[in-house]
Amino acid sequence: MALTIESPADVDEYTEFLVFFDEVYAERAVRWPAFVSFQLPLLTGESPFATQRRLRPFVARRDGRIVARVLAVVDATFQAHWRQPLGHLNMFEALPDATAATRALFGAACAWLAEEGARAARAGFGMLESPFATYAYDVLPPSWLRQNPAYYHALLAASGFTPERRFVDYKIEVRPELTERWTAAVAAGRRQGFELRPLCEVPPARRIADFTTVWNEAFQRHWGQTPFSEAEVAALIEVLAPAGMLDVSLLAYEDGVPVGVLWVVPTTAALASVAPGRAVAASERLNNLGIGVRAGARGRGLNLALAAHAFLEFVAQGATHVSYTLVLDDNWPSRRTAEKLGAAVCAHYAAYARALA
Repeated sequence: MALTIESPADVDEYTEFLVFFDEVYAERAVRWPAFVSFQLPLLTGESPFATQRRLRPFVARRDGRIVARVLAVVDATFQAHWRQPLGHLNMFEALPDATAATRALFGAACAWLAEEGARAARAGFGMLESPFATYAYDVLPPSWLRQNPAYYHALLAASGFTPERRFVDYKIEVRPELTERWTAAVAAGRRQGFELRPLCEVPPARRIADFTTVWNEAFQRHWGQTPFSEAEVAALIEVLAPAGMLDVSLLAYEDGVPVGVLWVVPTTAALASVAPGRAVAASERLNNLGIGVRAGARGRGLNLALAAHAFLEFVAQGATHVSYTLVLDDNWPSRRTAEKLGAAVCAHYAAYARALA
């Protein structure tokens, strides 16, 4: 069987690269479909996420058929922020019988990263990238998270990668005592002098600027994070607004100054691909959530108030489960927040890395 490694170079080839995702997950009873409309402009260079980044997609073909893919990324913003010559390997997907192909694929992608000056490669965390699931493989996760097959870990290990950092995902089953707790948390935040404003109530130019400023400051030293540009935030808002992001996401102000942000997207379970006889369970109809609080406003319950506000909105809409979403395994302040909100760990994830010659 002939094995070749290629780099897609036009719209048709980029599209083939992206829809390979659907082939990998075709046998899943419930799954997220490929997001071609958002990802294609990234590969063509038209997305703001292509700015300050050098991108090169790779595919492994066996007898002409794609069996594995990956996107190599040199992120100048990341490297300047962290002062680290690290490259990223995003969008990795592979068929189960593709060990040799995956090894060759990563070999080519890592060689390109090394030529571009990278000294190490990270897979599973970076630009628009989430880590690899290590548990709960058959459950539909929040749409930002991976639902990768279990065999990916063997493929990564065979290609020289080792786990670099681990993460946990949190879920909450709504209960009356929790809605009371959330109501109290919102009230306590307001007593502290915080004004919680839905993004839809903030003028567009200001919400983009304030969101970007607060998020970047809050996550300045968070492992692996790359600062957003205002153009990137605007692009994310544009694609997520139809799902209701502007109605439930919040900016928190104190004396007119933005001090906190809640980035939350309601469930998009209606977009999931579902096999006959399988329904999306109530416990899988989950939101995505991220909280950022500036240093000067921490320790006063704003994080709890922001998340609680969104959870109450979802309960009013009939949700029986809500998600606190992804947390670094050793991010104890965030994990304590999750527990105070009533959340429990529901899944585990990992990011991988390997040194480059």
